[in-house]
Amino acid sequence: MNNRKAAIAINTALLILVVIWFIPILGLFISSFRPRDYVLTTGWWTAFTKNRIFTLDNYRQVLGGTKYTFVDALGNTVRSSGDNLSQAFINSFTVTIPSVIIPILIAAAAAYGFAWMVFPGRKFFFTSVVALLVVPLQIALIPILRDYQKIGLTGSYLGIWLAHTGFGLPLSIYLLYNYISTIPRSIFESAYLDGARQIVVFARLVLPLSIPAIASLAIFQFLWVWNDLLVALVFLGGTADVAVLTQRLATMIGSRGQDWHLLTAGAFVSMVVPLAVFFSLQRYFVEGLMAGSVKG
Repeated sequence: MNNRKAAIAINTALLILVVIWFIPILGLFISSFRPRDYVLTTGWWTAFTKNRIFTLDNYRQVLGGTKYTFVDALGNTVRSSGDNLSQAFINSFTVTIPSVIIPILIAAAAAYGFAWMVFPGRKFFFTSVVALLVVPLQIALIPILRDYQKIGLTGSYLGIWLAHTGFGLPLSIYLLYNYISTIPRSIFESAYLDGARQIVVFARLVLPLSIPAIASLAIFQFLWVWNDLLVALVFLGGTADVAVLTQRLATMIGSRGQDWHLLTAGAFVSMVVPLAVFFSLQRYFVEGLMAGSVKG
């Protein structure tokens, strides 16, 4: 009975926390579909009572990149130049997808090597990788940028892919090592007896068995890269043709600080993809985090 009461109390507390976390997102979502006058003069909750007017004009203005004139939901004629977030949306995908795939593949290979291969200095190199977790990435930005300027990688996607790969590798290797090191040794011994080479063992055994850990790591890496502003600003610059979503949102805040209806639409556009990634991989998330935490 006591255990049941404790479970009910825990579930109730978690439900309250979820509701509290969800309320701002709901308000952001509703505000993104409301006309400008209503957003500025009334709360988003009034959309459920007296101000039940919704429009797609905010998204049309945020995602559009050309000048146009339209009539909003209140009958007002609006002349807008658009914020062209659609191009920034594509740029964010161009930056994020390789910046997630590359470090995961490298980290998986490195974690397999540290966990199951014997070579001189293995413990020293692994300790050095773990020690890099405490080094702030900000101190490396300027030295790397100077090297990029010498070899012509500034303002290129390759440059930011390599930067995100380097900054993400220490945590990636550490997390995957904790998982891969718990794979039963008998699996590898059977593969070696059958004549499988290291690359075959890695590709056909380690990667499939490490899907939960890889999925958890992919969520972390994706959210970090997608929401990154500092690294993108340093290595890509601020030109519109390569600017990612966070850069364009920062520009909108500076140029449209009073246009809350547009800011809410732009913010929700930036949230859609991370939420979709998280919910699609959430069944692996807890399993991947907990695996390797207890050995036995």
